[in-house]
Amino acid sequence: MERRITYFEDVRADNTEATFSLVRERLKGSAIEKVVLASTTGATAERAARFFHEDGIKLIVVPHQYDFKRDVNPFPRDLATKLKGDGHEVHFATMLFHADDFYGSTSPTQMANLLRCFSQGVKVCVEIVVMATDGGHVTRGEQVIAIGGTGRGSDTALVMLAASSQHIKRLRVNEILCKPLSPLNIDEVLETQKR
Repeated sequence: MERRITYFEDVRADNTEATFSLVRERLKGSAIEKVVLASTTGATAERAARFFHEDGIKLIVVPHQYDFKRDVNPFPRDLATKLKGDGHEVHFATMLFHADDFYGSTSPTQMANLLRCFSQGVKVCVEIVVMATDGGHVTRGEQVIAIGGTGRGSDTALVMLAASSQHIKRLRVNEILCKPLSPLNIDEVLETQKR
């Protein structure tokens, strides 16, 4: 089997449209019914809902958990209600790779840092698929496409077999559709978010 991977040379919010187009291309003729999407402020979720409106895909949107770095969650409640009304899901839950203090171990950070060697978006995609499976929005073993990014927007898309945090060894990344060519470490990611 031969598949194409797109590498983005620059980390920019305008990679989002190209990422969505690559996902749409991969969805054609496939049995994949769900796209798991990271969206912090709701802007990427709104854009995805418009973009995939005619594709018959169910979006599982995973924003930041409540009380993560801010007193108020930046994802608007009215947008969550609208997306649910349109047949999508919005899942607020514990961000698994940010739970060191809760578990008393550094394993979540170590896993996150290892995945960031591929890209921040790869880390995000793995995390949100596990979170969506834990929340019952995706079934263990179900093939989905996960979309994540670096800073703002989307620049990474993976075809994955879902698994929950209880069965993490069953999680699979089947295909990389796109990702940044030169991944950023977490400090560089935080710097891009300030711009």
